[in-house]
Amino acid sequence: MRERLAPVLRVTDASAAAAWYARLGFGTQWEHRFAPELPLYLSIARGDIEVHLSEHSGDARPGTLLYLYVDDVDAAAAACGVTDVQQQDWGREFELTDPDGNRIRVGTVQG
Repeated sequence: MRERLAPVLRVTDASAAAAWYARLGFGTQWEHRFAPELPLYLSIARGDIEVHLSEHSGDARPGTLLYLYVDDVDAAAAACGVTDVQQQDWGREFELTDPDGNRIRVGTVQG
Protein backbone atom coordinates (compact mmCIF):
# COMPACT_ATOMS: atom_id res chain seq x y z
CA MET A 1 0.00 0.00 0.00
CA ARG A 2 1.27 3.47 -0.80
CA GLU A 3 0.82 6.12 1.87
CA ARG A 4 -1.70 8.88 1.24
CA LEU A 5 -3.83 11.44 3.04
CA ALA A 6 -7.62 11.67 2.72
CA PRO A 7 -9.21 14.81 4.17
CA VAL A 8 -12.65 14.38 5.75
CA LEU A 9 -15.45 16.88 5.08
CA ARG A 10 -18.53 17.11 7.32
CA VAL A 11 -21.73 16.92 5.27
CA THR A 12 -25.41 16.55 6.14
CA ASP A 13 -26.26 14.27 3.19
CA ALA A 14 -23.24 12.31 1.92
CA SER A 15 -25.01 10.95 -1.16
CA ALA A 16 -26.13 14.44 -2.22
CA ALA A 17 -22.64 15.82 -1.53
CA ALA A 18 -21.06 13.05 -3.65
CA ALA A 19 -23.38 14.01 -6.52
CA TRP A 20 -22.35 17.66 -6.11
CA TYR A 21 -18.63 16.76 -6.23
CA ALA A 22 -19.19 14.69 -9.39
CA ARG A 23 -19.09 17.88 -11.48
CA LEU A 24 -15.48 18.27 -10.34
CA GLY A 25 -14.75 14.78 -11.63
CA PHE A 26 -15.09 12.87 -8.34
CA GLY A 27 -16.78 9.47 -8.23
CA THR A 28 -17.90 7.41 -5.25
CA GLN A 29 -15.40 4.67 -4.29
CA TRP A 30 -17.18 3.11 -1.32
CA GLU A 31 -19.83 3.74 1.33
CA HIS A 32 -20.09 2.63 4.97
CA ARG A 33 -22.79 2.68 7.67
CA PHE A 34 -22.62 0.84 10.98
CA ALA A 35 -26.40 0.25 10.68
CA PRO A 36 -29.10 1.41 8.21
CA GLU A 37 -30.36 4.18 10.53
CA LEU A 38 -26.87 5.54 11.33
CA PRO A 39 -24.90 8.27 9.48
CA LEU A 40 -23.27 7.54 6.12
CA TYR A 41 -19.51 7.79 5.57
CA LEU A 42 -18.19 7.54 2.02
CA SER A 43 -15.12 8.05 -0.12
CA ILE A 44 -14.99 9.98 -3.37
CA ALA A 45 -11.98 10.08 -5.68
CA ARG A 46 -10.66 11.85 -8.74
CA GLY A 47 -7.63 9.98 -10.02
CA ASP A 48 -5.28 9.65 -7.04
CA ILE A 49 -7.11 12.34 -5.03
CA GLU A 50 -9.38 10.94 -2.32
CA VAL A 51 -11.81 12.84 -0.06
CA HIS A 52 -14.04 11.35 2.62
CA LEU A 53 -17.55 12.71 3.21
CA SER A 54 -19.01 12.10 6.65
CA GLU A 55 -22.47 12.61 8.13
CA HIS A 56 -21.01 11.90 11.61
CA SER A 57 -21.25 15.13 13.63
CA GLY A 58 -17.86 14.75 15.34
CA ASP A 59 -15.73 13.90 12.30
CA ALA A 60 -14.93 17.36 10.94
CA ARG A 61 -15.90 20.99 11.20
CA PRO A 62 -18.28 22.54 8.69
CA GLY A 63 -16.77 25.25 6.50
CA THR A 64 -13.49 23.51 5.72
CA LEU A 65 -11.36 24.77 2.82
CA LEU A 66 -9.71 22.42 0.30
CA TYR A 67 -7.48 23.41 -2.62
CA LEU A 68 -7.73 21.27 -5.75
CA TYR A 69 -4.93 21.66 -8.29
CA VAL A 70 -6.00 20.84 -11.86
CA ASP A 71 -4.25 20.89 -15.22
CA ASP A 72 -7.02 22.91 -16.91
CA VAL A 73 -8.73 25.38 -14.59
CA ASP A 74 -10.91 26.72 -17.42
CA ALA A 75 -12.33 23.26 -18.19
CA ALA A 76 -13.01 22.71 -14.46
CA ALA A 77 -14.71 26.10 -14.22
CA ALA A 78 -16.87 25.37 -17.27
CA ALA A 79 -17.91 22.00 -15.80
CA CYS A 80 -19.09 23.86 -12.68
CA GLY A 81 -20.80 26.71 -14.53
CA VAL A 82 -18.22 29.24 -13.32
CA THR A 83 -17.31 32.08 -15.68
CA ASP A 84 -15.11 34.15 -13.35
CA VAL A 85 -11.65 32.56 -12.99
CA GLN A 86 -9.43 34.91 -11.01
CA GLN A 87 -5.77 35.62 -11.79
CA GLN A 88 -3.65 35.50 -8.62
CA ASP A 89 0.12 35.92 -8.16
CA TRP A 90 0.48 32.11 -7.93
CA GLY A 91 -1.89 31.14 -10.76
CA ARG A 92 -5.51 31.16 -11.84
CA GLU A 93 -8.32 29.91 -9.58
CA PHE A 94 -11.98 29.96 -8.69
CA GLU A 95 -13.86 29.04 -5.54
CA LEU A 96 -16.99 26.98 -4.96
CA THR A 97 -19.00 26.34 -1.81
CA ASP A 98 -20.64 22.93 -1.46
CA PRO A 99 -24.18 22.57 -0.06
CA ASP A 100 -22.75 22.17 3.47
CA GLY A 101 -20.59 25.31 3.41
CA ASN A 102 -17.24 23.63 2.67
CA ARG A 103 -15.17 25.71 0.27
CA ILE A 104 -13.20 24.28 -2.64
CA ARG A 105 -10.64 26.43 -4.42
CA VAL A 106 -9.74 25.06 -7.81
CA GLY A 107 -6.63 26.34 -9.50
CA THR A 108 -3.69 25.93 -11.81
CA VAL A 109 -0.17 26.94 -10.83
CA GLN A 110 1.61 29.32 -13.19
CA GLY A 111 4.51 27.72 -14.99
